[in-house]
Amino acid sequence: MKLSTLMTVTQFDNGYWYTTELKEFAKTINIPSANKLRKDELERAIKFFLETGKVKNLTKRSLLISGTRDVERGLSLDLPVKVYTNDKETKDFLEKEAQKLAPGLKRKSGARYRLNRWREDQIVRGVKLTYGALVKEYVRLNQAKKFAQIPHGRYINFMSDFLSAEKDATREEALKAWEKLKALDVPKTYQSWVRSQSSKPR
Repeated sequence: MKLSTLMTVTQFDNGYWYTTELKEFAKTINIPSANKLRKDELERAIKFFLETGKVKNLTKRSLLISGTRDVERGLSLDLPVKVYTNDKETKDFLEKEAQKLAPGLKRKSGARYRLNRWREDQIVRGVKLTYGALVKEYVRLNQAKKFAQIPHGRYINFMSDFLSAEKDATREEALKAWEKLKALDVPKTYQSWVRSQSSKPR
């Protein structure tokens, strides 16, 4: 199946689209700033188009990054978050400071992703953040027992559900199951994978 202006939202949801495919399709229907949007933002804008026939950028965060990057200003706990970058130095700073707050803290899969979405949401709300606040939230996320599922995070949610439900399952087994699920014309959920397995001829 290929992306098409004639497809339904259900068909879109049942497919699996790479970011490059989404960006190219978004350009053909004239979604503003398509090259600067994340995958989830592209999916949301495309689904809005398929539902309404209208083109609209639903992203609230600023897509224009200007000024000196925070990492070039010298990272510190009291430094205001202005021009954040996901580079190695910034990630290392967060890890180092998190260890000071919670020695022995183990990085939880998905914590960085959720930290970035939290940061963007706070800035959209007009909250003035410092890197100290980012570190505290990062510690909190890594200490969480279980994350709420990400609405658009089909791969992340599938892997989490598969590894939780399948006894003694390995990550390699989960990846193989995900690759099979991607090729099916069904919602990309663990439940769909289970149904696909039960419907196989014996």
